[in-house]
Amino acid sequence: MGPDEVCTLASIVEKESNLKEERPIIAGVYLNRLHRDIKLQADPTVVFATGNFGLRRILNKHLKIESPYNTYLHSGLPPGPICLPSRNAIESVLKAPEHDYIFFCAKPGYTGAHNFAKDLRGHAHNARIYRKWLNKEHIN
Repeated sequence: MGPDEVCTLASIVEKESNLKEERPIIAGVYLNRLHRDIKLQADPTVVFATGNFGLRRILNKHLKIESPYNTYLHSGLPPGPICLPSRNAIESVLKAPEHDYIFFCAKPGYTGAHNFAKDLRGHAHNARIYRKWLNKEHIN
């Protein structure tokens, strides 16, 4: 990856997690997806595409918004960064650990932590638990 691509990916990692210790793992997930030609499906890019930066829950209608920044619709990296990434996010991309994770989903609660999964079955399980928590908390 060149400097522009590193900056773009780091901006997504920056917006995915406030937990600095998780950012390298998240960067690794996105790198795994890019290497396997899997769409990034990064929620922060959808938020950027909507222009609604207070959006708390991504719904199916948001995933259909046509924008070159919507990584649910378009493969690869978006055309540019979605924010100014921190040094930590940039280093997370440059020094991402090798692992087999392809998916991640926020954990229930307000910690900002994530559950990681190596396959769609594990991800679906994690996503069901998180959606149930969102509904219980009335987060729309």
